[in-house]
Amino acid sequence: MPQEVAKSPAEQRKIPRQQRALATCAAIVEAAARILEAQGEAALNTNRVAEVAGVSIGTLYQYYPDKTAILVALVRREREMFLGRLQAIPADGADAFDAMIAEAIGHQFARPRLALAIERLEPMLALDSEAAEMAQQIADLSAQRLVARFGALAPSDLVTGVIIARSLINAAAEGVLPTEMLTDRVGQAVAGFLERVGHRSDAAGHSALSARQS
Repeated sequence: MPQEVAKSPAEQRKIPRQQRALATCAAIVEAAARILEAQGEAALNTNRVAEVAGVSIGTLYQYYPDKTAILVALVRREREMFLGRLQAIPADGADAFDAMIAEAIGHQFARPRLALAIERLEPMLALDSEAAEMAQQIADLSAQRLVARFGALAPSDLVTGVIIARSLINAAAEGVLPTEMLTDRVGQAVAGFLERVGHRSDAAGHSALSARQS
């Protein structure tokens, strides 16, 4: 079982500004991703990352004080990529819900070993507040894209929908659930929940309106 990595997020020592520095940092973070995929967490250390990235250990330390800082950068990269794909889904699209489910599954299974490694490491990187913020961002994006199908939804219900989808997708990635018909399984579970709470919200709204009119 992995040991605790950090009590607070480790940050980069120096923020890259020039194109070459940006490319160097991207290579370092991608090297960490490749090591996690091929060899697992036990093989990840700064010397190995520098070797795979094709940079000197001194160059690596210019930007990252330790492997934890590299992992934090990797987690943030993956989150930003996923959010970017969700943001690209048209807010008024009739198939926005299906597109969001497809993006979530596609992100998990594009690099499944990396996704699972990040799932294991993320709770130990002191990124709880960022994880909560990301869940809220996804909920906000969902609210804009799902109102036509499910009506107005409470923020907590949208976050619950995100958790349902993530749990089912992770279970399939870990082999607990079959990957066959995963899109349908996730879509039906999330839609079923949102439809129920949407109807509950509508009923509450009608009751409140009737009470005011009486």
